[in-house]
Amino acid sequence: MGRSPLAPEAFNCSAPDTGNMEVLERYGTEAQKQEWLQPLLEGRIRSCFAMTEPAVASSDATNISSTIRRDGDHYVINGRIWWTTGAPDRRCKIILFMGKTDPGHPDRHRQQSMILVPMDTSGVTLLRRLPVFGYDDAPNGTGELLFEDVRVPATNLLLGEGRGFEIAQGRLGPGRVHHCMRAIGQAERTLEKTCARVKTRVTFGKPIAEQTVTLERIAEARILIDQARLLVLKTASVMDVAGNRTARAEIAMIKVAVPNMLCRVVDMAIQAHGAAGVSDDFGLAKAYAEARALRIVDGPDEVHRNQIGRLELEKTSSA
Repeated sequence: MGRSPLAPEAFNCSAPDTGNMEVLERYGTEAQKQEWLQPLLEGRIRSCFAMTEPAVASSDATNISSTIRRDGDHYVINGRIWWTTGAPDRRCKIILFMGKTDPGHPDRHRQQSMILVPMDTSGVTLLRRLPVFGYDDAPNGTGELLFEDVRVPATNLLLGEGRGFEIAQGRLGPGRVHHCMRAIGQAERTLEKTCARVKTRVTFGKPIAEQTVTLERIAEARILIDQARLLVLKTASVMDVAGNRTARAEIAMIKVAVPNMLCRVVDMAIQAHGAAGVSDDFGLAKAYAEARALRIVDGPDEVHRNQIGRLELEKTSSA
């Protein structure tokens, strides 16, 4: 599906809807599934996931400062969230919101909760669209949202108070695999564009496809793509057989390896296209913007590398 920007929409497998549907299926009540999961599965509505805040380093999810306060049969929500994928889409009807219900809990991973907020609830304001390197990424796009004394029924809470971090981790694992799968598809299409371009572009009397540097770059791209694909397949296999928690090292590895692979493949493609590569004519500039952003989306490289390092050290802790 990563080969075409239309494919995820056509197959109803767009981010963040895939992750949100999985959350509702795993953690939602029957009433929540009926109201929100069913129309999402049928493609009648879209959703968004609100967690990243402009005021804190959201790579550490325990930093979040948005609040979800119990008030009788309702919860009152306040916070400012950005990089909320899908929020500007007119079809977006439901927000999965993460905030703190118990900021003083001694366990920092039990302070957060997750709650369903209908997009048309009073107090929810879409402040602006957020382009990525100047690209709007319509129709979904990303947005900055303001929540001011937003009241929703207590029955909208997912799983229970203090379970937000647990839900988020369950959501992000499969979501990272989805991102990496799409990135591999985009890398394949990028390499195809490169091969087509270098056969027809002539410099110094011969196609640049015949120049050693070009052949080396094409070979390097093929190696990188296939390495990434095999690592993603291994990760998916471990998740299916042993579960997401067991696969956390593999998930972290692909989240570092695949976006970096895509950045390199697109960069080489831009170079092969010459000045045309930085234009909008071949889609490479947008592909690079997406690839570079993916190194931050769902956790930056540094966080995943730290996790991989810690898990590796645990293997030899008794030595």
